[in-house]
Amino acid sequence: MWPYLLIAGYCSLVALASLAGGTLPSLLRLTHTRMQLIMSFVGGFVLAVALLHLLPHSAAESGSLDQTVWATLGGLLTMFFLIRIFHVHQHGPIDAIENGTCDHTHSHDACPHHAYPLDGERCATHRHRYSWIGLFIGLALHTLMDGIAIAASVTAEARYPEAAGLLGLGTFLAVLLHKPLDAMSITSVMAAGNWSRKSRQLVNVAFALTNIVGAAAFSLGLGHFADQQHTIVGLALGFSAGVFLCIALADILPEVQFHAHDRLKLSTALVLGIVSAYALGIFEAPHQHGHGPEDCEREHAHDHAS
Repeated sequence: MWPYLLIAGYCSLVALASLAGGTLPSLLRLTHTRMQLIMSFVGGFVLAVALLHLLPHSAAESGSLDQTVWATLGGLLTMFFLIRIFHVHQHGPIDAIENGTCDHTHSHDACPHHAYPLDGERCATHRHRYSWIGLFIGLALHTLMDGIAIAASVTAEARYPEAAGLLGLGTFLAVLLHKPLDAMSITSVMAAGNWSRKSRQLVNVAFALTNIVGAAAFSLGLGHFADQQHTIVGLALGFSAGVFLCIALADILPEVQFHAHDRLKLSTALVLGIVSAYALGIFEAPHQHGHGPEDCEREHAHDHAS
């Protein structure tokens, strides 16, 4: 029961972090520099978790590098089209969102919804009363994937007989750090559309719960595919790695790169994020660092024996 309790605990903490992020615009004002530093750290962390944790575990579970690569490509493309269709993950200074200012002539007032707005153009999208709906749909779908990623990571690591402790810690922390930014984007755009505080709170709660729905759907559905569980978990991990890669490389880090100021601070935050993700290996059991053929064969043999 420990893996299921752990999944429930992780998702509950992510939901609380999401709720906190959604209420943040009402409590304080994040400066542009602070927001960019947060995004740099989170971008580096998410990138490293995808490459150092999710991909190796995916290959170990599926037993096929080809399947892992295809699953990763599928996750990357899925997230790419979500970003393109729903304009998700466009983070920026809260003041710029709520005021609707999108002056590209000054980097500190960069429009968080469009990468290259026209000089002096006001971002009408942010001031549209229903512009948050597309953002909510896209981020809700992404959050469902995050829930699946958490459940798949815990399930994969729990398969080892000697596994114990905080399974799937890297994936959990990547989602935990990133989710408040998503919730903040939704409620900030709603505030720009003059929605009431109660309406923003209801949407924020609904968004926070989608992570739990994704994890529950994966955990409950996995039991119906006893013979293919390794493959399913492996593909889910690979897919999640692709989603994380797209978030970092096609969204967060490019947005940070557009800002020429504070390059040293932003680069340092990025490296700290990568180092932090790498350091999570300390909390993993030794067998989780080397996923060679012998490890896979021993793990599959243990499952059949069980």
